[in-house]
Amino acid sequence: MAAVASGQLTQNPLQKVWVPLSLHRLRRRGSTVPQFTNCPTMVILVGLPARGKTYVSKKLTRYLNWIGMPTRVFNVGQYRREAVQSYKNYEFFRHDNEEAMQIRRQCALAALQDVRTYLSSEEGQVAVFDATNTTRERRALIMQFARENGYKVLFVESICDDPAIIEENIKQVKLSSPDYKGCTPEEAVADFLQRIECYKATYEPLDEQLDSGLSYIKIFDVGVRYLANRVQGHVQSRTVYYLMNTHVTPRAIYLSRHGESQLNLKGRIGGDAGLSTRGRQYAQALAEFIRSQSIRELKVWTSHMKRTIETAEALGVPYEQWKALNEIDAGVCEEMTYEEIQERYPEEFALRDQDKYRYRYPKGESYQDLVQRLEPVIMELERQENVLVICHQAVMRCLLAYFLDKSAEELPYLRCPLHTVLKLTPVAYGCEVESIFLNVEAVNTHRERPQNVDISRPPAEALVTVPEHY
Repeated sequence: MAAVASGQLTQNPLQKVWVPLSLHRLRRRGSTVPQFTNCPTMVILVGLPARGKTYVSKKLTRYLNWIGMPTRVFNVGQYRREAVQSYKNYEFFRHDNEEAMQIRRQCALAALQDVRTYLSSEEGQVAVFDATNTTRERRALIMQFARENGYKVLFVESICDDPAIIEENIKQVKLSSPDYKGCTPEEAVADFLQRIECYKATYEPLDEQLDSGLSYIKIFDVGVRYLANRVQGHVQSRTVYYLMNTHVTPRAIYLSRHGESQLNLKGRIGGDAGLSTRGRQYAQALAEFIRSQSIRELKVWTSHMKRTIETAEALGVPYEQWKALNEIDAGVCEEMTYEEIQERYPEEFALRDQDKYRYRYPKGESYQDLVQRLEPVIMELERQENVLVICHQAVMRCLLAYFLDKSAEELPYLRCPLHTVLKLTPVAYGCEVESIFLNVEAVNTHRERPQNVDISRPPAEALVTVPEHY
């Protein structure tokens, strides 16, 4: 790095703030770093084992990454498994097991060091610290670490006293833990219940008086009740709002594109055309499929566009129209074929291939814009139970990327064929997907990224992945 002249300003690329060079020289090791408005955030989980902390951690991380906030989970239990290769029994978690307590503390410190690397060197914005953190001493250690590094902190405490919920959580995720490899289910459950008792002996919940200065949200019985305190800033507000809108009720989400449209047949993007003959056949097939599923209290959502509405009409049930579900706006390229875009706007066509997620059509939208537009839809999907969403290719890709935890690079190339229903069933730490083709043929509208994305490429190389059309 070149020498900086005295008095010259330097910039922290992560915090986007200008700091006089003199302050860098005066800062002492271990001193508190000032907290700026957009400094990184640590989300600290708190709670006894089998209270859904890892579920919350993974789900929150998936959401924050989807809306464009780089987020990573740091699961201290995984550090412990790497440090102690063979787990014997619950006695490892006794508070009077000094050797084990030292190992567990070292694992927490190792995880914190990785948090610092991620937030300060790798341009992460949010670190989710997934551990029990059940003592005031441990939480004070984390707070000191955050102050020294200039990170904001939000505690998320999961409190649950419902034995049925705890037992179900143990069965769903703990029995498959590496800790219980080779154990019978009965042995695993018995040991894990003893492990919970070990933590209960020293558990100190967040206290409304003693911790009144902290930012936190308490979640009672997996969302029956919430208590929020001193929620500050954009990241914390988004986090709390999201957590208050999720539930664990078993349900299914059905995603389907509209039936094949007249413009699909011609290879033209966007527009507001009606259904083709095969598209109308699909609408009938979709209606028969939905009736065959006997779905309890199914809600049906469409966009404001003709092709989704015509598809929903065949169902013969009430449906709700969402403008947010409209297809991506292709701007000046609306109703054009890929061949026409290459002929008229070859540079734009290449730029989109170079970064399809962030590229914005002239006078139109990008996939990044579309994700922001769809956030209220995701939030409402999290509140609902069984929903059928009849939408469009780009919209379906964005929704699917959220549920399947796909990156911004993967999102624009997810396969969402016409005349196929995707049934999404949320499970413990993710989502199961079932693809159901309803036996009505349709054109292929999926275009892969071509190998040559250079602006000066020949037209033939730009169009090599364009699907056939009439």
